[in-house]
Amino acid sequence: MKKQFNRMRQLANQTVEKRLELVKQVSHSTHKKLTACLQGQQGVEVEKKSKKLPLTTLAQCMVEGAAVLGDESLLGKMLKLCGETQDKLAQELIQFEVTIERDVIEPLYDLAEVEIPNIQKQRKHLAKLVLDMDSARTRFYQSSKSSGLSSTLQPAGAKAEHHREEMEEAANRMEICRDQLSADMYSFMAKEIEYARYFQTLIDVQSEYHKKSLELLQSLLPQIKAHQESWVEKPCYGKALEEHLDLSGRDIAFPIEACVTMLLECGLQEEGLFRVAPSASKLKKLKASLDCGVMDVQEYSADPHAIAGALKSYLRELPEPLMTFELYDEWIQSSNIQDQDKRKLALQLTCDKLPPANANNFKYLIKFLSKLTEYQDDNKMTPGNIAIVLGPNLLWTHSEGNITEMMTTVSLQIVGIIEPIIQHADSLYPGEIEFNVTGNYGSPVHTNHNANYSSMPSPDMELSERRHNDQSRRPLSVATDNMMLEFYKKDGEEAGPHPPQSALLPVGGHVRPVHGPALPSQPVPHPPQHALGCVSLYGTPGSNSLYLSSSSPSPSTSSSAVLLVISPSPAV
Repeated sequence: MKKQFNRMRQLANQTVEKRLELVKQVSHSTHKKLTACLQGQQGVEVEKKSKKLPLTTLAQCMVEGAAVLGDESLLGKMLKLCGETQDKLAQELIQFEVTIERDVIEPLYDLAEVEIPNIQKQRKHLAKLVLDMDSARTRFYQSSKSSGLSSTLQPAGAKAEHHREEMEEAANRMEICRDQLSADMYSFMAKEIEYARYFQTLIDVQSEYHKKSLELLQSLLPQIKAHQESWVEKPCYGKALEEHLDLSGRDIAFPIEACVTMLLECGLQEEGLFRVAPSASKLKKLKASLDCGVMDVQEYSADPHAIAGALKSYLRELPEPLMTFELYDEWIQSSNIQDQDKRKLALQLTCDKLPPANANNFKYLIKFLSKLTEYQDDNKMTPGNIAIVLGPNLLWTHSEGNITEMMTTVSLQIVGIIEPIIQHADSLYPGEIEFNVTGNYGSPVHTNHNANYSSMPSPDMELSERRHNDQSRRPLSVATDNMMLEFYKKDGEEAGPHPPQSALLPVGGHVRPVHGPALPSQPVPHPPQHALGCVSLYGTPGSNSLYLSSSSPSPSTSSSAVLLVISPSPAV
């Protein structure tokens, strides 16, 4: 029975010993990896740990950057707020790491490097005591035999007695060590739940750290948003209309109001407005300034074509057209109505379905375009011409087809929508409208901009004036708009008489001028032919006019041509 009990105890000890070794390996590995996760240096003072923390360095860099930029800069404000928050996050991180070191890392170290090794040392010490006891027993047996001991193993001499005492003492030490080892093993097994709490503590401390960090970040976000919303320089190009209006607190989009107000002051009589292409660099600069909420009235009062180009770009770059995708089919259906009164009624009903933001801005723009047509004798921009150049910027489909289809069928329908809306603007939108809604735009110095397009520089001009005059003349845009002019024919337009062939410098096909006397035929150099589809350019000798027409095989009284006034380049 005793042997069986000893065997069971031995097996239990072996099982615990294996468990001890596994726990030691796991605790040692976890301690090592957890220590590597700490950003601060382990075992140093909090102040020194803080200085070497990456978050602290980042916070210091942000605060210094904010001081350089100043509070008048939005970036400076953002850097200051973020820098202060990063510093608070660094303090939270330090407190987190200090707690982890004290409550998790150090106990794991003690478990892996102190407690379990102590038990293993006792196990080795017990094995040594067992050997000592076996040696003492062997010496005692040998001395007993040499002294002629009886079967009762009672020593007969002093030497045998001494060996017996050694044997008993060794057995006593072994038994004490064995009991201590068993107690430590049982204690280890009983304390496993405490060791498991180290990892619960790790999660609790991490949870608290992240919770406080999240509260810091969440408290910062409203401040950041408030600064951004109060910042006047908000980009508007490419932004949704309602988003721009909400951020800027406006009813009319800033680029629309700014450009329209400026054009009312200096562009109503400008020939080819919305058609003549502005300088690319000027247009880019103006768009960038409008994105910042700035417009230099004095600078751009001398360049209405750049203002018109910026307005067209804003309308085209809207994520959704001003006339909306949702109403696209209704607009197209309205354009297909032949009866003029019914078409007008259908357009009125569709206008009323526009969302409030779109309706306000569309009304504002249409009233301006209607006013622009009052000067069509000077600017040559009839409702039809305006519809051609602005229609594709006000309405388009989700997925546009090929270029030919888009430039013919679809765009002609869009022209059939925009032109009558401009023509009937006063009945669709009765009453006057205040264009300078915010009152932020003063009257610029008025300039006769048509002079840039109406004549060649005088030979009597100074060289500097001639250069300025040459640079101020702008090229004619003949891409989408010119192609549409070829395909578009205003309803009910009567064909005028053709001028004598001597009055035209043919490039191909047949044309008729809108107005202008016949001039003697003589070879005059002119810009090369530009063509999209079957569009052609014609020039008259000694004039500044080009005629746009199709290359049909024979003259037709029903064909349509539009006069575009430009100035030939001095180099031509």
